[in-house]
Amino acid sequence: MFKRVGRTLGALATAALIGAGVTGAHAADDTIKVGILHSLSGTMAISETTLKDTVLFLIDEQNKKGGVLGKKLEAVVVDPASNWPLFAEKARELISQDKVSVVFGCWTSVSRKSVLPVFKELDSILFYPVQYEGEESERNVFYTGAAPNQQAIPAVDYLMSDEGGAVKRWVLEGTDYVYPRTTNKILEAYLKSKGVAAEDIMVNYTPFGFSDWQTEVASIKKFGSAGKKTAVVSTVNGDANVPFYKELGNQGIKAEDIPVVAFSVGEEELAGIDTAPLVGHLAAWNYFQSIDTPENEDFIKKWHAFIKNDKRTTNDPMEATYIGFNAWVQAVTKAGTTDPDKVIDALIGVSVPNLTGGFSTVMPNHHITKPVYIGEIQDNGQLDVVWQTPGLVVGDEWSDYLPDSKDLISDWRAPLSCGNFNVATGKCGGS
Repeated sequence: MFKRVGRTLGALATAALIGAGVTGAHAADDTIKVGILHSLSGTMAISETTLKDTVLFLIDEQNKKGGVLGKKLEAVVVDPASNWPLFAEKARELISQDKVSVVFGCWTSVSRKSVLPVFKELDSILFYPVQYEGEESERNVFYTGAAPNQQAIPAVDYLMSDEGGAVKRWVLEGTDYVYPRTTNKILEAYLKSKGVAAEDIMVNYTPFGFSDWQTEVASIKKFGSAGKKTAVVSTVNGDANVPFYKELGNQGIKAEDIPVVAFSVGEEELAGIDTAPLVGHLAAWNYFQSIDTPENEDFIKKWHAFIKNDKRTTNDPMEATYIGFNAWVQAVTKAGTTDPDKVIDALIGVSVPNLTGGFSTVMPNHHITKPVYIGEIQDNGQLDVVWQTPGLVVGDEWSDYLPDSKDLISDWRAPLSCGNFNVATGKCGGS
């Protein structure tokens, strides 16, 4: 278990001490504390540990510029250990005991749902950097990962196109929790709206950390043998992805036969594993390490210098963390305070550079504008872009394809200040 850190992180050596769970001296009063709430152990550590490192890196970079409001930033790291109730406990600890001004954290939606009541009760700010299912807009949360219309639906559109293989049958394969279930509910409704028959959609869920994929992959293979082009849309999360792709290879399922497009597999998950079974399969994100821009080149160079390892990858949730962190810095500077209410108001409309050559803007629904990319997995663990949107896509928090959501909007600006305003009834509260 990680111990709380009580000193400013100004160098990788200090970050290494944190990784070892070393507690430093008590913090000075002239620092601004930043909470980091990511799993460093358990099934989600494969994805989340690098986001802890990313926030440490961003704090280090900002402190080189003099910090914020004349104060250095100080990281407070905890390990919720892929334990969803523990996320809420650790969030309360960060806000109430450690007095952090902001928290960067969570990966799974169940972890985010776990902490929502804490951030609302204690009136703090969470930046959530991972793609999710939508159907939510909370005043105390800023969603810098993709909503379904910024990842899942564009990926399906690509696969349905001639360029993407003109797919006719669909396997919606996910880990059994709220993000895959809600995303697949949206995708199933979307596919049916496009004329896909119910018998051409197969939905399956497996637990976190699932490893015995033989039966599930055999079912996918059988479903794909009906004479219609078939694809798998994967919301499998965490370390279960490794045996999933391995079993696809074991059963001879190649990308040209039944392509898999993944929403939770990126460069970090591909690092250090045998990529042979994955080559040619797809991933949908809003950033890839391979994207060639000056901003991305500079970020990667500085990241490698900080982490002292040129083989460490970058990925989409890292970029989402980068965008959120810089938006928070800009909003705090604009507000002249770290007071959550003032910062929440100041964040709306803030635009900061992304790593793909443009700017991302925080919208009134607390989501951001993002480009969308489809990448093909290469044997070196990188992803080559095969398709992208022509411009930025605004995150849509409430799906147009679910009957209970299609009339809802979110706008946290006064006087509306509502996350689920029903345009049909004119009422806040979703009804």
